[in-house]
Amino acid sequence: MARLGRPLAHHALAAALILLPVAVVALTGSRPVALTPQAHFWPVLLTAGTAAAVAAGVTIAGVRARDGRAILLGTAFSTTTALLAVHGMATPGVLTGPNGVIALAGGASLPVGTALLALTALPGLRRPRRIAPLLVLQAVLGIGIVALAALALVFPSLVPAVPQAGSRPAVVLLVFGVACLLVLAHRALRTHALTHRPTDLLVVAGCGWLVLSLFTQLALGPGSAAFYEGHALELGGIGLIGIPTVLDLMRSGASRPLVGDLGACDLVAAEEAYLGPRVRALLVRLAERDTSTEEHTRRVALLAARVGEEMRLPASSRRHLAVGGLLHDVGKLSVPLAILCKPGPLDDDEFAEIRRHPAAGRRLLEELGGFPEAVRRLVSDHHERLDGTGYPRALRGDDLPIETRILAVCDVYDALVSDRVYRSAWTSERALALLHDEQAAYDPVVVEALERVLAPADAPSWVAGLTGSTHGPPVIRASWTAHP
Repeated sequence: MARLGRPLAHHALAAALILLPVAVVALTGSRPVALTPQAHFWPVLLTAGTAAAVAAGVTIAGVRARDGRAILLGTAFSTTTALLAVHGMATPGVLTGPNGVIALAGGASLPVGTALLALTALPGLRRPRRIAPLLVLQAVLGIGIVALAALALVFPSLVPAVPQAGSRPAVVLLVFGVACLLVLAHRALRTHALTHRPTDLLVVAGCGWLVLSLFTQLALGPGSAAFYEGHALELGGIGLIGIPTVLDLMRSGASRPLVGDLGACDLVAAEEAYLGPRVRALLVRLAERDTSTEEHTRRVALLAARVGEEMRLPASSRRHLAVGGLLHDVGKLSVPLAILCKPGPLDDDEFAEIRRHPAAGRRLLEELGGFPEAVRRLVSDHHERLDGTGYPRALRGDDLPIETRILAVCDVYDALVSDRVYRSAWTSERALALLHDEQAAYDPVVVEALERVLAPADAPSWVAGLTGSTHGPPVIRASWTAHP
């Protein structure tokens, strides 16, 4: 039960991280505060230094992975760094006198940075042909901001003190910045729904802190405790977003919560990172006992998760399909190897032993604890059929949720197109033809979705509809060929 409650606890912690600063600002922010110039100068430079460290780490990771989106993340942080540094150095009474640069740089730092972060979802940046232009852009933005600021500080009359807190330009900038941060928070929440990683929610909390920081600077302005609390929130928000981003880039070459494009291939391929070490441990046990079964489960999980994407299922369902697909045959750990690897047809007793593996798999997951009912049901019901001819419970029709129907189709398809000790692999066309012919047992909507997933990426959509149509029905029924 403790494991089952972890996602809820993570959400509660993220909500607390967001609401606590809101409460602090609401309770103490109205107090008038008059700080010395140095009290503003040094904390802002500390914030800029933090952003610079994050920018350097993200950029280096992006260059190593040749991932344009990661480099753009670094550009977002470095641009924020440059604007924050200018904002701090323009503090009147430290390096210069009264000027408009401090307001402009401070008001623009987060909206500009978050706008660049929001662009990281552009698919063309995932593997760009050349990364040099992105690095040049990063350098030009950083150097250009500092150079223009230096010129403006030498000639203060060049830059008016805008945006004034609460003014129309400030409100427009606030709305724009909040919109960009909400995009980033949405991506992080979408990623967390697939991964259940606490670090993805840290990004959400960081976005919340930056929203509050924007509000204190653009809506309330200087002279109150809230304005300076907003500076602290800016430092903390950059850290909450930046640290998990760097860790993600070091592990996988992409910041999943910020980019928000975690897909079926990534979810299944890196199951320990995204689905947890216990899933990985069970797969290792399965591989040690029977490599072909472990490889089959991976292929089935990938197909099922991709079909779930194709059918636009919710993130929670796609996660269940990935976990359930990887573990659907874990009950075969209790089946004797002599039966699993038998080169000929199974006799009645041996087939009866095989038929016990769905229930055995469910019992194992229940003994281990922490696996949701949706996953346990996929493990126990992946051999059920719509017409009631499946096992172990002979369920039919509406008793089978869409996730079970998807896993059943993908399991049979992979079993048919794979070499087995007792027969050679079928062609994809022949396997799909069987699934179409047995519409009473297999959901035709799922079969069509699988067909689209299997179609070549550059083929016209009508090609998928022709797949399998030129082949007659196979002689062997899928309910038998799928074993073991």
